[in-house]
Amino acid sequence: MSEPRTGRRHLLLGASALGLGALAAPPVLGQARPFAGQTLNGAAFQSTFFEYLRAFFPEFEERTGAKLNFNTQAFPVYNQRTDLELSTRGSALDVINVTFIYSGRWIGAGWLTNLSEFVNDRNRTDPAWDAADFVSGAQSAMQDARGNTYGFAWEAGAMLMAASRADLIDQAGKAMPTTFDELIAACDAVQGKENMSAFVADQLHHWNWIPYLMGHGGKVFRDPPGNLTPELATPQAIRAAGWYAELLSKYGPSGVLSFSDDQAMRTQIAGRANFRTQAITWLVPLAKHADSTVKNTVRYALMPAGPQGNFPGSNSHGLGIPVGSRRKELAWEFIKWALSKEMLNRIVETRGYPSVCRRSVITGEAFKQAMTLNGQDVASLYLQVLELGGRSGYMKYRTVPVFPQVGDTINRGIARIATRQQDAQASMRQAQQDAIQVLQRAGVTLDAN
Repeated sequence: MSEPRTGRRHLLLGASALGLGALAAPPVLGQARPFAGQTLNGAAFQSTFFEYLRAFFPEFEERTGAKLNFNTQAFPVYNQRTDLELSTRGSALDVINVTFIYSGRWIGAGWLTNLSEFVNDRNRTDPAWDAADFVSGAQSAMQDARGNTYGFAWEAGAMLMAASRADLIDQAGKAMPTTFDELIAACDAVQGKENMSAFVADQLHHWNWIPYLMGHGGKVFRDPPGNLTPELATPQAIRAAGWYAELLSKYGPSGVLSFSDDQAMRTQIAGRANFRTQAITWLVPLAKHADSTVKNTVRYALMPAGPQGNFPGSNSHGLGIPVGSRRKELAWEFIKWALSKEMLNRIVETRGYPSVCRRSVITGEAFKQAMTLNGQDVASLYLQVLELGGRSGYMKYRTVPVFPQVGDTINRGIARIATRQQDAQASMRQAQQDAIQVLQRAGVTLDAN
């Protein structure tokens, strides 16, 4: 059901404001509080990161003299409301989450403040804050074509593979798969063992399927961001769609096509499904969640590669400043504080947060300890994925302004194949036509063929 159009007042009222329950650090005697009396209005979608950060909010208030009014909403609600607010260039928000799939739209439309100007001004930013410490794969979505930065990443979703019952794989004489063919062979070997499904995924096919599409040599768009002609009905795309739909329908648990992220995760931690390829945030709980029954059997690996290579999904969300904000200096102080090396290390040390984007934190001892899962160094796998996405730029497809609408056509296309409503060729040809209509309505120029 679509959300009603909501005015900017609702961005600040009625959402779940992050609490300020922790004790503040004592002020330094004689220290000026340059933003005393001001209120910083912020918004983001609900995430464990902001839940962890809220314990430290009083420290920021004590240090600056400002008050924090930081609200979080459900992911689709936040994106809809913030997109509307930004489009008016309003002043209701001072610091926001820059959502990965909207970053191209928000940056391209000029709705976000160029943070490079703040970083390069030594009066505003101590060089020791070290903007270059953010991993390139996480930052690429936060920059325009000229290299200007409009956000700094607080979360990176690096796609890995996790097997909840690696012991069953061992018993079958198989190893963690490194190729698509090996994944199918491993699924065949463990399917039904101890009443377990071999594979599980959630219903966001336009995220989960794309690495398999690219591994088969396919693309979403012809050459993003310049040429957005869709490529959903090529032989490679049709083959990849059929392959992935069979992976779900043959090896997935009952109801898998309607699973949310949380449902897929809980199926794994309950020992009812084995393999999953997904962002690290959803895989770490297999080793750490209090309810997990697979803590001693989980194993991690890189995403398997297809005939044309390995393309694990990597995305990122960042903190940015709306161009209409009247408190840009205060907003930048908040971003520097929240994403400093010191703060991120504290969150890793106290809460084991797995999705940080600073190289110095990822390679640090605290993160390595937090990400040593069932005796395995998962931190190094995480960093490999972030660097791979940053070097090759294959995730550009996901940050073009029209991707959310095209992604919906992909979701429907995969679902039609997996439910046997259409074969792969017919379904992907329909997805191609649907995508063309979406793009033409958005005024995108497409190739004639």
